[in-house]
Amino acid sequence: MSGRRRIFMLLTSLIALFVLAFLGGTALIVWAETHPAPVSDDSSAIVVLGAQVYADGSLSPQLELRMEAALSEYRRMPRLIITCGGRGENEPAPEGDIMRNWLIEKGVPENMVFSENTSLNTTQNLRYARQFLPEGESRITVITSDYHLPRALQMARDEGYQADGVGSPCKPEYWIKNHLRETFAWGKYLLSRLGLTDYQ
Repeated sequence: MSGRRRIFMLLTSLIALFVLAFLGGTALIVWAETHPAPVSDDSSAIVVLGAQVYADGSLSPQLELRMEAALSEYRRMPRLIITCGGRGENEPAPEGDIMRNWLIEKGVPENMVFSENTSLNTTQNLRYARQFLPEGESRITVITSDYHLPRALQMARDEGYQADGVGSPCKPEYWIKNHLRETFAWGKYLLSRLGLTDYQ
């Protein structure tokens, strides 16, 4: 076998291994998001992770679904809600503030909702939310999109929380895009755990 053919076979094998690992990772994400642990009644707060707000101040479909899940969980068991997210490009105000206002308009008392309005990614969402928790408390229920929930819960545990969560559904037309992107995000996260890359 020529050297060129050996290189071709090696590259083909590596590509095949990558594809298999990628598909396997995606399958694990799908399994994890469809088999969440029950939400504990000992949770001291609901932490809602931010997503895009449109320039006119309306919630993106993804964020609205998260907010509906948060409201449903609050009505099931009322407790403190922390809405997370700073102001992104073309957003009229911080996501956390807009999310808080949405909940108040739906009837949640103002003193039950705190806005964390400076974070720019999931790690910061979770880290900065801690300042609003009662002293010594670390039990939270994370609300985010279903495909994002398994990684968000792992990141919450990295931050020292005892975390469970509720995943809101994603729109069917974005299912493939969201899950492929989430698989890459898991890869970056796992590499960071090995010290091979930075991760936010």
